[in-house]
Amino acid sequence: MNKTSATVTAISSLLTLGAAAFATPAFAADKVEMEKCYGVVKAGKNDCAGPAHACAGQGKMDSGAKEFVALPKGTCARLTGGSLTAK
Repeated sequence: MNKTSATVTAISSLLTLGAAAFATPAFAADKVEMEKCYGVVKAGKNDCAGPAHACAGQGKMDSGAKEFVALPKGTCARLTGGSLTAK
């Protein structure tokens, strides 16, 4: 093995190890429970289908009572206008 080949091998193994360290974030092990929060979504920022459309991002108005966004459990109750059920 010549010097160039050894250097390339050493550098690529360091890059591979570095990429593996960043591939799995530390918070991935902690599974955060999510809940649907209705009435706090900005227009076009809803997470899923609603009564008037079939896709995420198609909500037409801010704070739509039937539009939701997924938030970590317990967050919705702290938001003004937030509700765990559609109004």
